[in-house]
Amino acid sequence: MTGQDPRLGLTVTHRRYVPYSHAHYAGNLVDGAYALGLFGDVATEVCIRTDGDEGLFASYSDVQFRAPMKAGDVLEVVATVVRVGSRSRAIDFEARVVCRGRPERSESAAEVLDPPIVAVTATGTVVVPAPSTPPPGPGLSG
Repeated sequence: MTGQDPRLGLTVTHRRYVPYSHAHYAGNLVDGAYALGLFGDVATEVCIRTDGDEGLFASYSDVQFRAPMKAGDVLEVVATVVRVGSRSRAIDFEARVVCRGRPERSESAAEVLDPPIVAVTATGTVVVPAPSTPPPGPGLSG
């Protein structure tokens, strides 16, 4: 194969507000599985962009819970393709808290965090069907 696979380095970003209904613990903490669900969503878009298929999540090889996520946060979830196999794609994930509610100030107070707080990192593998045609090109630019 000549040159680098154009799917390597593809990055997809989602943002999501964490509603208070998702808080499960004291201090309005949200369980770590919330981030894993978001990683699945962003991985689906990666697969659509790289292979024209939603793909399936196969495994995580590493998950690190680095900081708490809370109800009222705005999370930015980033997925980057780091390896391309014939049917598998390795993806690095990062969930960052970019905004946080400040209920101690008032019920609706919130602030933008600069820099964001890295809450969860992971590496996972997705699988896609065997290609019957070359992967789509136009979606790779976004």
